[in-house]
Amino acid sequence: MLMSQRIGSLIRVAGASRQKHTLPELPYEYNALEPVISREIMSLHHSKHHATYINNLNVAEEKLAQAQAKGDIDTIINLAPALKFNGGGHINHSIFWHNLSPNGGKPSDVLTKAVEKDFGSWDNIKNQLSTASVAVQGSGWGWLGYNKQMKKLQIATCQNQDPLQATTGLVPLFGIDVWEHAYYLQYKNVRADYVKAIFDVANWNDISQRYEKALK
Repeated sequence: MLMSQRIGSLIRVAGASRQKHTLPELPYEYNALEPVISREIMSLHHSKHHATYINNLNVAEEKLAQAQAKGDIDTIINLAPALKFNGGGHINHSIFWHNLSPNGGKPSDVLTKAVEKDFGSWDNIKNQLSTASVAVQGSGWGWLGYNKQMKKLQIATCQNQDPLQATTGLVPLFGIDVWEHAYYLQYKNVRADYVKAIFDVANWNDISQRYEKALK
């Protein structure tokens, strides 16, 4: 039910505004996250993969607008998977780029207190997020999110490019992309090594800001 409502909202928003999505610039150079993530991976991931999601989302939204103008309900319904997949890819990667940084600082006191309350320690939350991310079958994402109703941090996973908030209701704070295109050129099939290393370039300033914004 939640997913149906979210997709319905996405369709209504897409129909209301046809402004084209564009590829956001990275807040750092392609080689800035080396040696954790290579320049080649970052370049391909951003300029090819993310760009493809955006291009396909724009095409899907254009088709949606045309179908809505014609009252073509069948086409509107058939476009939902493309909007979800490509829209999710755009949402997820737009968060992901900012979740990473060569100089990510330290978690804020507010976030640290929440981690200690909900997980006991930083080691516990890192271990649980790493385990969940590595265990994703096929392609998907591992997430640290905030549950506004329960007022607590939660770990969740999403398949493919399903966006966290539209899928689970959790506010996304820190996402780990475990699609093979995010790491295979460098880490081969050892996803666990990539997930472990990504904490070395986590942008705790950004993650802390997202958490404190979610509290409001």
